[in-house]
Amino acid sequence: MQPVRPDLLPDPSVAREAMVDLQTEIAETARFSDDPVIENASEVTVAGVDQAFLGDEAVSAIVVMREGDVVERTTAISPLEFPYVPGFLSFREGGPIAAAFENLSAEPDLVLFDGNGRLHYRQAGLATHLGVVFDLPSVGVAKSLLCGEPHMSLEALDPGTRVAIEATEDVEAPPGTVLGYAVQTRQWAAAGRQINPVYVSPGHRVGPDSAADHVEALCMGYKLPEPIRLADQHAEVVKADQG
Repeated sequence: MQPVRPDLLPDPSVAREAMVDLQTEIAETARFSDDPVIENASEVTVAGVDQAFLGDEAVSAIVVMREGDVVERTTAISPLEFPYVPGFLSFREGGPIAAAFENLSAEPDLVLFDGNGRLHYRQAGLATHLGVVFDLPSVGVAKSLLCGEPHMSLEALDPGTRVAIEATEDVEAPPGTVLGYAVQTRQWAAAGRQINPVYVSPGHRVGPDSAADHVEALCMGYKLPEPIRLADQHAEVVKADQG
């Protein structure tokens, strides 16, 4: 697959001010509303994206599934040209992930990224940035909360619970805007043990409620949705082969 908007690809060599300007443009371009093509995640082609790291290189993996079956796996190994800085993940990981997309034959209807979408200071996390670049419906699935305020405590939530995350003053969105949800995909039955929720937000061409719906529908007994879980596994296998 080739980018639809190559002019918006993250460039890790530019100044921080230019990165902020690009993220602002990405947020203005993104559509945080539902695309009719992805009404039912179980009936569309869904890609999961994750990475493993080997020294100063990223192993970017994409696993594509349809109706529960894997239809394609692909990877790319790329140099890392930018450090980890909260709020600027796309400038570290976006280029390597775009390289993996260039090796992809399938055309997914929906892409799940291990990272944030609208749950971002400038509403332009990794899933939003690359969703706009490839003009693909996309969802961010993060393991920690970058910004925003949950409606309620996230302690020991029951499976299936979702808690809205609203914009606060550190987010460039009107206060109270629902940026995404903390989604409790599974939980331990035994007292004293707790699995944290995942933080789900729309990337592009997806609304916040349907983003959470799709993630829940694609979790198959694990914390993470299956396309991302399998992408993580595939990245680790390729990393081990390289080592």
